[in-house]
Amino acid sequence: MARTLVFLLVLLCSSASLVTSSASARLRMKLTHVDDKAGYTTEERVRRAVAVSRERLASMQQQRGVVGDVSAPVHLATRQYIAEYLIGDPPQRADALIDTGSNLIWTQCATTCLKACAKQDLPYYNLSSSASFAPVPCADNAKLCAANGVHLCGLDGSCTFIASYGAGSVIGSLGTEAFTFQSGAARLAFGCVSLTQIAKGALNGASGLIGLGRGRLSLISQTGATKFSYCLTPYLRNHGASSHLFVGASASLSGSGAVTSIPFVKSPKEYPYSTFYYLPLTGITVGKTKLPIPSAAFELRRVAAGYWSGGVIIDTGSPVTALADAAYRALGEEVTRQLNRSLVQPPADTGLDLCVARDDVDKVVPALVFHFSGGADMAVPAGSYWGPVDKSTACMLIEEGGYESVIGNFQQQDLHLLYDIGKGELSFQTADCSVL
Repeated sequence: MARTLVFLLVLLCSSASLVTSSASARLRMKLTHVDDKAGYTTEERVRRAVAVSRERLASMQQQRGVVGDVSAPVHLATRQYIAEYLIGDPPQRADALIDTGSNLIWTQCATTCLKACAKQDLPYYNLSSSASFAPVPCADNAKLCAANGVHLCGLDGSCTFIASYGAGSVIGSLGTEAFTFQSGAARLAFGCVSLTQIAKGALNGASGLIGLGRGRLSLISQTGATKFSYCLTPYLRNHGASSHLFVGASASLSGSGAVTSIPFVKSPKEYPYSTFYYLPLTGITVGKTKLPIPSAAFELRRVAAGYWSGGVIIDTGSPVTALADAAYRALGEEVTRQLNRSLVQPPADTGLDLCVARDDVDKVVPALVFHFSGGADMAVPAGSYWGPVDKSTACMLIEEGGYESVIGNFQQQDLHLLYDIGKGELSFQTADCSVL
């Protein structure tokens, strides 16, 4: 209780003014991994991470068949990191899953949810108890309602929205409200959810979602920020350690480590592709061997009007990295060749392909390097793409992704990543994320 009171006081002290421009945007949030809530073991965390990643890939593949090999990377509502914040006046506690692969900010609302919303750990937000809530009309001058994508006009002129994810959808009305974070505050348009139709447990007890995508209603766009950064602690090794998210002027790389920068691939204009952050991955090296991967394997290509396929997304919502089929096959063959007799039979219930004795990971598994256009490299040590699945076995945590490739959060740990939207580039450096 004492820690909760301290947290509330810190948030309240930072709410003196609301963000209105990129010059004043300076937000900071402490992130908690969803598995820290339940006290899962390391092995259970690895298996959960694999399961979540497979569910997300399955949701992507279900979108195929519209036009040839088209697949829209629709995310699950199951994300990995949660941020706590205050909403309204007087302030009410809430928390949200953080996601670079979606735009809308939303929370479940007590006045409309009744029994139609998902279970959450904190009380539902009550808009009738807040003096700062304002509904967004369907024909608002700022065109916020139209920016949401799928929307309807209610009989009272309100903006009703429908947001779809791989695990289901949420329905509610759009409004504006005062948000106060660990450091910094903003008045934001958000979804007041009245119906949550998603898979049981997909929210992991959170109140809602905060989108960090490129769309107009994301936290990044609404604050006018031109950059944001995050640093993720290794949740398999440091159970309970905090990660961090910075938005606006608070986002920077200031450590002593070397900084590597990668230009973003220009995102398509069509939704949902316009939401994502694409990277120009060109190749992969395992140990000292560069893989023979066709150049087209990572290419983002338009296959029909409004439809795109392929590409490489960097994502906070997917735990495990997935590679396009051609790249995954080349990786598997080379790792098999290099590990040879060190490989052991994968546990039957994991569905994973390549495993070694748990104690041998640091001894025999080669490092991985992702190569990007412009000469930038991202080194991935063995411990960031292999993980223990039981007391004696560790397996490679990279999956086959079909047409798309996704760099998951497991491979982003121990890195401080800066998304500089103004410059159009992603920069990163190694960091101890727990002390930022």
